[in-house]
Amino acid sequence: MKNTIGSLLLTCCLASFPASIPELISAEPWARFHGLRGQGVSDDTILPVSWSEADYAWTRGLGARDVGSPVVYGGKVFYLLSFPEDNRIGVQSLDVETGELRWTRKFEQTSHHLHKRNTFASSTPFVDEAFVFVAWSEPEHTFLKCFDHEGVEIWSRDFGRWQSQHGFGTSPVVYGDSVFLFNSQQAEQLKPGEVAGESRMIAVDRKTGVTKWQAELDTTRSCYGVPALYQGPGASQLIDANTGNGMFGLDPKTGRLLWSLKVFEMRCCSTPVIVGDLAVASSGSGGGGNHLVAVRIPKDSSEQPQQVYRLDRGAPYVPTPVLKGNRLFMVDDKGVATCLSADSGKVIWAKRVGGNFSASPVVVGKRLLLIDLDGQATMLRAGDEYEKLAKFSLGGPVGATPAVVDGNVILRVGERLVCLRCKHN
Repeated sequence: MKNTIGSLLLTCCLASFPASIPELISAEPWARFHGLRGQGVSDDTILPVSWSEADYAWTRGLGARDVGSPVVYGGKVFYLLSFPEDNRIGVQSLDVETGELRWTRKFEQTSHHLHKRNTFASSTPFVDEAFVFVAWSEPEHTFLKCFDHEGVEIWSRDFGRWQSQHGFGTSPVVYGDSVFLFNSQQAEQLKPGEVAGESRMIAVDRKTGVTKWQAELDTTRSCYGVPALYQGPGASQLIDANTGNGMFGLDPKTGRLLWSLKVFEMRCCSTPVIVGDLAVASSGSGGGGNHLVAVRIPKDSSEQPQQVYRLDRGAPYVPTPVLKGNRLFMVDDKGVATCLSADSGKVIWAKRVGGNFSASPVVVGKRLLLIDLDGQATMLRAGDEYEKLAKFSLGGPVGATPAVVDGNVILRVGERLVCLRCKHN
């Protein structure tokens, strides 16, 4: 499907779409990237202001540092990990209570160039009541796999070559009976002899892996946001962001492009956040120039998407913001923390906390946890007044977002996975 934004917007009628699809099959609060609905919030755990090595319930050596985040479902932890010396990538599951290994599945992986902050296992699984969905890529292959909770492979798909100067980084997500994978690739800034990739959104059947549709998207720079689901009156829309299309909405049943607004100038790495009828996402680069934009989502073909607000200072490039009520809490890659009014974009407060960040912030109860690349954790009050509660070291580098569920904080610290046992709210 070619990107013909104007004609599609005029001919699509959202009111005639099929009924809304369920937002989540997964009933667990941290079974996907950045928790339930990708909002990064946990209300079932009481987080201490700070902690030390002695406070961990268990630790497990992984043998490599990866930036794919762990997820939790039914007392089980799932995550991707790499085995660089063997040129392999794996899927692993642990018991949350004890940290004991449940199973590991390994697969060959061709070594390839990565951004210095990226790793070979950079994707986060999605887990529902029956299956575990994972994705990774290498130059000639893009894999999407499904396992049951005991590690038995149910189906596997290969969507072909992956072109990117930075490597893979997106994660699968399930809405209704479909698994969605944002296959965004590179066409700009190629080296001599490299061929531009082909960007598309992919939907497959959750139980069989059979392709439902593939929607072609503009190919400029590789982008990594996990698709978000907007459920408007009588219709659903799959929302994501990239450099070429900007913010855009697809029909989750057919892949038809409903609308697009070109509001981004650089690469999109963070995941869009849905705030009422607003889609909020960011764009940027390692050299700066980051911007966060909120777009009002059209309800039908009579409406045009509209930019509602734009933030050019303190906007994140890689980390995804946290949505708590009508507040967006975020940290940019160079250590500026900001609290916004989510519906208006008004800056409530902004403060430099220091450090460089890739992991996304999380709000646990009334506390905002930020962890920088060196493993320095900053605890702030998640409120309308800036209040720093603590700053402490976790003892190793951190690039993955923690999972917080049922009184447990599961963290990747250096080459270890650790579990902080907290009070259950």
